[in-house]
Amino acid sequence: MRIFMTQTPEHLQDAEQILSQSGFATGQVWYHGTSSALVDSIVENGLKRSGDQAMKQAAKQTMATIGNSYTESIEPVFLTQSKELAYYWAERTVRDRSVRFEGEEQPVVIAINLPDEINAKVRPDVGAASLLLIEGEKYLPFVAAIYERCGLAAPDIDLRSADRMAYLNILGMAYLDQDVAPEQLQPITS
Repeated sequence: MRIFMTQTPEHLQDAEQILSQSGFATGQVWYHGTSSALVDSIVENGLKRSGDQAMKQAAKQTMATIGNSYTESIEPVFLTQSKELAYYWAERTVRDRSVRFEGEEQPVVIAINLPDEINAKVRPDVGAASLLLIEGEKYLPFVAAIYERCGLAAPDIDLRSADRMAYLNILGMAYLDQDVAPEQLQPITS
């Protein structure tokens, strides 16, 4: 039974080219999913750690309203090696923002071409385990459907004990703990 299945646009469906039973291949190009409302700022200023300042400000105001303090944390830039997986996270960003902001936002995938010295700093996002314990009921079936569409067995992964490389290879979850310059970014259009 599928709990959630996104309709990834055809021009972003890349799993057939990069997915094998051992997982998603990595290279120089990474992808980041975001909202159309943020694209102009990202193209102008680059991808910033803890980048969605409007969401951070809304959380801060909410906490102040209920009498709690809010401590901002610096989150890394989240990446994936697949346009399809980036689209999933772009849809999630749009969904999360729609709770706080009015307007018509669309999911957008940005290609990130990193030079070798920065590419070597990309890490498996093991911290995603806590996110997947919440989001996993949607994300894991989505990933399984991609594997199955490619004629591969769906991954059988225990999020609590998985090897850290499984988060990168099997689930396509990575991060970079530094900002990404505008010249390394290219929004993907159809």
